[in-house]
Amino acid sequence: MKYEVRGLRHGVVESLGIDAASEEDARRFAVEQHLDVLSVRGSREPWRRRQRFDLGLFSEELAELLDAGLSVVEAVDTLAHQQDGNDTSKVYRELVRHLREGHPFSAALDKMPHHFPPLYVGLIRAAERTSDLHGALRRYLEYSGRLDSLRNKVVSALIYPSILFVVGGAVIVFLLTFVVPRFSSVYRGAGRELPGLSALLLQWGAFASRNAAELAAGASAVVAVLAIAFVRARQRGTLEHLARLIPGAADRIHLFRLSRLYLTVGTLLNGGMPLVQALALSQGVVSGRHRALLDATVESLRRGGAISASLEQHQLTTAVSSRLLRAGEGTGRMGDLFIRAGRYHDNELGRWVDRFSKSFEPILMSVIGIVIGGIVILLYMPIFDLAGSFR
Repeated sequence: MKYEVRGLRHGVVESLGIDAASEEDARRFAVEQHLDVLSVRGSREPWRRRQRFDLGLFSEELAELLDAGLSVVEAVDTLAHQQDGNDTSKVYRELVRHLREGHPFSAALDKMPHHFPPLYVGLIRAAERTSDLHGALRRYLEYSGRLDSLRNKVVSALIYPSILFVVGGAVIVFLLTFVVPRFSSVYRGAGRELPGLSALLLQWGAFASRNAAELAAGASAVVAVLAIAFVRARQRGTLEHLARLIPGAADRIHLFRLSRLYLTVGTLLNGGMPLVQALALSQGVVSGRHRALLDATVESLRRGGAISASLEQHQLTTAVSSRLLRAGEGTGRMGDLFIRAGRYHDNELGRWVDRFSKSFEPILMSVIGIVIGGIVILLYMPIFDLAGSFR
């Protein structure tokens, strides 16, 4: 990102344009240029969209270079030279600078929290103690792959119903706002008594024809309000509370949170991190009620409680995961058993998503078909009555 730094040099105010990953880095660079900084302001071009840093791709490429025998500094420097001056290249260059200043790899990552989350930094820090950085990167790739797989399955299951809902809704709106008003004007002078439902529909058509501009403005306002409410609910983290109002969704959301928690804790444990620290770092993958329950579990463990009993006491287990974790306590393979429990619930959620999509799609198609067919039949019922009267 570009920053405009204003400062004093030999008593003269100067402006300096600097490419940096953060405002702090821009200020530091200006001080190195012997500039007494007065202000720092971002000046990235409004038409240029900031490129998202792909942590998965970074981990995969870094693991391959480390496997080829390069050191961490050489591997990151090689990746930096592959970039073409975009936002991602600035992240690489900043990372190389921290490494060459003598910082450990985990400390260099920790200085860039916008690109490297605490969970990733913790996994790398634990790997530095065991000198297994390559293994830690592979474990993170497997972990992120499991999360992405379930997320992609949910998104894929929602694509077709969403398209069907939008297209079907558009057809219904077209019939009610364009076709019905024209039929209403045709039947208005016929002088015949219309069937009750047809009369109601045509009355709506006459009303829509007289107030088309007001209805369009009202519909636009409703859509805008709903969009703003959705964005705000997502920012505040209350979207999950709304989703829980759907019948059966609360249990699936709980299972999804547990699955992510188990996969995260298992990955951190296999990376060499202590149990309590792994649970504390896993707070980032849960929210709301689950985060409070996880905090209580951590406190229980610090008082000497058993992991399976503490999780079960605070409602962070299922029947299957509870048995697996008890087995892990007996064998000392807690990391593997956490991951196995997460995978089990991932597969269970995947099967539920498949069943939901296979049952919801025909139901949605039937509802849309009934609504559209009902409108068409009600429009043509007066014509059928008129044809019958000619016999």
